Amino acid sequence: MCEHCGCTITEKAHGHTHGHGHGHGRHHHHHDHPSREIEVMQSILSRNDRLAERNRGMFMAHHVTAINFMSSPGSGKTMLLEKTIEGLRGSAQCAVLVGDLATDNDAKRLQACGVPAIQISTGTTCHLDAHMIHHALEEIDLTTLDFLFIENVGNLVCPASFDLGEQSRVVILSVTEGEDKPLKYPVLFHQADVVLLTKTDLAEAVSFKRAEALKNIRTAAPHARILDVSAVTSEGMGAWMTVLMNMRQPVMVS
Repeated sequence: MCEHCGCTITEKAHGHTHGHGHGHGRHHHHHDHPSREIEVMQSILSRNDRLAERNRGMFMAHHVTAINFMSSPGSGKTMLLEKTIEGLRGSAQCAVLVGDLATDNDAKRLQACGVPAIQISTGTTCHLDAHMIHHALEEIDLTTLDFLFIENVGNLVCPASFDLGEQSRVVILSVTEGEDKPLKYPVLFHQADVVLLTKTDLAEAVSFKRAEALKNIRTAAPHARILDVSAVTSEGMGAWMTVLMNMRQPVMVS
């Protein structure tokens, strides 16, 4: 993973990868390392949360609904966003921030939909953070928007720890990933406001057990709204548009 979010803390705190024994007192100093690393992680998250609140204040001031889309790689986030933009055309203005370790392929796809799409290349970092979002917002005119969609880096672990200032979190689970993903990555799913079961047109081909998946989602994310969608067949897209419009931040009239 990366060196910025503490993804290696668990390994270092609970196991030793080095080969020396514990018979000599001079080696015992390394036991202090996990504590220091956790303190660093807490400091990183504290700074991130302050920036996230700044982002959130900007979104609220401009009546922009920011939505953080999170999933594993290959779940269909970009195609879903393409169809979402198409569905909102004429009723809401939107822009997209796209997080990937490398390339601007997804941003180009979304720009082709006729909306501002800014690529955030994270390099070795396996998630977006509030500072990246704040910097990318310099390239977007929030006064023209109703929705800002944030396509997070494909990862079911680290993005869960980083508040970006979003109003809602949408977690995407494709039928090709298996029914037990919510139980394997409960932290991310627990924070979801909406869980989208995507690629439902492939469910029969991959022997997807929908009832089992729903049970697991409800275990990990008891408060989340669950929708079945297919960007290919447009199944469930109408219901998804309704959920989105209900999320939309109202414009206060003075």
